[in-house]
Amino acid sequence: MSAKHVFLLVGWLCVASTGLAQSTNPYVTGLRRDDVVRVDYREFATLPDIDGVAARMMLLAQEPGTRNLFVNDMRGPLYRVSADGRSVTLYVNIDDSTWSRDIQSQGRERGFQSFAFHPQFNERGSPGYGKFYTWSDVTDKEPAPDFAPTGEGDTHDMVLLEWSAKDPSAADYDGDVPRELLRVQHPFANHNGGLLAFNPLARPGQPDYGTLYVGSADGGSGGDPMNMSQNMGSIFGKILRIDPLGTNSRNGKYGIPADNPFVSTTGALGEIYALGVRNPQRFAWDPTNGRMYVADIGQNIVEELSPVPKGGNLGWNVWEGSFKYGGRGGGVDMTARRSDSAMTFPIAEYDHTDSLLTNRAAVTGVIVYRNGPITQLRNRILFGDMPSGEVLHVSADDTQAGGQDHIRRVLFNDKGEAKTYLQLIREKNAQQGKTPAARADLRFGTGPDDQVFLLNKADGVIRLLLPSR
Repeated sequence: MSAKHVFLLVGWLCVASTGLAQSTNPYVTGLRRDDVVRVDYREFATLPDIDGVAARMMLLAQEPGTRNLFVNDMRGPLYRVSADGRSVTLYVNIDDSTWSRDIQSQGRERGFQSFAFHPQFNERGSPGYGKFYTWSDVTDKEPAPDFAPTGEGDTHDMVLLEWSAKDPSAADYDGDVPRELLRVQHPFANHNGGLLAFNPLARPGQPDYGTLYVGSADGGSGGDPMNMSQNMGSIFGKILRIDPLGTNSRNGKYGIPADNPFVSTTGALGEIYALGVRNPQRFAWDPTNGRMYVADIGQNIVEELSPVPKGGNLGWNVWEGSFKYGGRGGGVDMTARRSDSAMTFPIAEYDHTDSLLTNRAAVTGVIVYRNGPITQLRNRILFGDMPSGEVLHVSADDTQAGGQDHIRRVLFNDKGEAKTYLQLIREKNAQQGKTPAARADLRFGTGPDDQVFLLNKADGVIRLLLPSR
């Protein structure tokens, strides 16, 4: 064989091996269809349409000190729902002109993203009395942002607001114009904010009590083109932890807890609790051991459910789940799976090619279900796929496996049949005289007594999960 032919052969082998290393389907066996948990449900409450379009529900959470629930619509309304679900009343519309906050809710990903009530919301005389927080995309870009992207782009701003009710038990919000805590300039229309949450396990006197966790996505487009998720000086691609009642931040409007992991790191934002996330829609804590988990939406290949240790790096955009990220036009690198000890890798993941999924894939969650009435789901972590509405679960105790072999499904008993969540939504749409939904846009909510609720953006119905009879 000539030297020329040897060179060509070696070149071909290199290309072939590179191609074999890249995959757009790292889990060829797919999610398991057997070993399904079946649960009952009931339609708990219904939110009103706006201009004939179903409520774009994002979050349901319990009001501190009561059994009431609150749920938001991405277009601006925040509703109070009674403990029995029979009463749904508008508490405040943050898009109302009274507040001078024009919500940017165009498209599927922008709008009123999240809210959180201070744990002292109903404790008269306490610093957090009457206070709750909203995380929203807005059209107003006039005020100078506190944080901006590392490159060009300014599609909208995102603001974290503090609202102060004079009487938390009033039928609707009776406070003044909200106080702006921080403002972020967004370079692209997608991948905006995620969840706001206070750690429900923290008790007065503990360092985590009253600290607010804030999900901040990577800024959008695709592939984190400005490389902000791994940039410790950028707010994008992070989970933040702040004291909303403090004043030691750069703008003096909120506090940075002294025990945050990077407060003494040169060039790092003190607000950062964890980094390397892409689109951290939802996170939660395990009531048994306090561990934090996040459902982080992947690029084109892998969806992940991951632990969030203090100061942890979840890898994006170097890693997509357990695999080296292959770039916007490619797959993932199969040759170096979970090979960096400095990274925090998923406890469960799945890819986009599974036939169970519709309309691409996007992970959501998270509920660590320990003591609720559905015995089959105890000691399991509940999460799901937003577009398809698939509800999934893995062990809350054996969290070292990674991959997807241990993921199981939840289906819903309906007149003797086992149905998916999307099937329930489509059948409800038919009853409503609407076009059946193409996707579910699943979200979870929690209530008193370990209640689990399912939300969506297609039929306005809040459903409560119940033990199978």
